Amino acid sequence: MLALLRTAGWIVCVIYSTIPTFWLLIHPRAQFWRSRPASPYKILLPLWIGMWAAVAAITAPWHGFKLYTSRWMWFPATALFCAGLILYRLSHRNFSLAQLGGLPEVLPDHSHQRLVTTGIRARVRHPVYLGHLCQMLAWSVGTGLAVCWALTTLATVTGAAMIGMEGKELEKRFGKEYLAYRNRVPAIVPRFLA
Repeated sequence: MLALLRTAGWIVCVIYSTIPTFWLLIHPRAQFWRSRPASPYKILLPLWIGMWAAVAAITAPWHGFKLYTSRWMWFPATALFCAGLILYRLSHRNFSLAQLGGLPEVLPDHSHQRLVTTGIRARVRHPVYLGHLCQMLAWSVGTGLAVCWALTTLATVTGAAMIGMEGKELEKRFGKEYLAYRNRVPAIVPRFLA
């Protein structure tokens, strides 16, 4: 059972670790993607799946290396997993599926052009990314796999760059409204913890 959980953790971390890189393809080139006649997801989704395959191939030789083995670590892992699920649920309130999927970033004249600053987003600007981090930490803590910890670190570094680029793109779209929001609300560590 633990071997199956470790394999699942590695696969989940492979996929989650590529999320920031996927968005790094979008945010610096948002105008380019909006200018495309067809949906950019016809290009972007296969590229993302290719990233999964590349990261899996690169990390496969080390996917069994454990930093530690402890069944007790699944208790904090479960708490992190649940925190991530709660963040995902709260993130969906007052935020459309189109917004969660990034359609305003890539589709021209998309109707969902509004800055959401209520609900969980009144406490943290990027609750979905925080949820992703909780999920990756959950699998890292629970499995004790070095590769999960390495992929979580990679996602954190690329995620920080992606958040910066996303901020610039949001500033172009929403101007002073976004700048005031950015100055008021922290990016990842919720205000009630900061």
